[in-house]
Amino acid sequence: MIGTDVVVAGCALALAVTAGLLVHEWTHALVLRLAGIEHTVEYLPDSTDDGGGVFAVLARCPWALVRPQPTGHEPAWHLRVAALVPLSLALPVLLLGLSGHVPTDNVVVSAALIGWLACAIPSPQDFSVAFYAHQILELEVGSGSDSPSSAADERNPAVSHSRAD
Repeated sequence: MIGTDVVVAGCALALAVTAGLLVHEWTHALVLRLAGIEHTVEYLPDSTDDGGGVFAVLARCPWALVRPQPTGHEPAWHLRVAALVPLSLALPVLLLGLSGHVPTDNVVVSAALIGWLACAIPSPQDFSVAFYAHQILELEVGSGSDSPSSAADERNPAVSHSRAD
């Protein structure tokens, strides 16, 4: 028989990952908005109903996606900061831990903190945008289009491509 703590810890983990995923995406969007870069946020993109049910939808990648639509005239550091800002989600947990306010013997709290910290890790696509932001912006200028999504759609420079495992 599974103990109550394990069930509650599993629920806490699921809730923390869900909340963390939303906040992860919103931090990308917030920085892009503050930088004046147009963007879209999509939840469960390409999730067509093929009869697999909820678990099939959740097993697909990505769960959420932020698509910046730069004009090519923005500084590359705006995209770099937007890509890496989810790392800031770890700060509250680290500060609580350093101050001694995290109960280390509580499995439910530990599960919630682990789920939250998992969402603070930038995805591989986030790192790709951080390392190649200058190339993304050069492609925008080189495309010669006034449409902010023309070149962006061709190379899909999504800031975030999140899926919790």
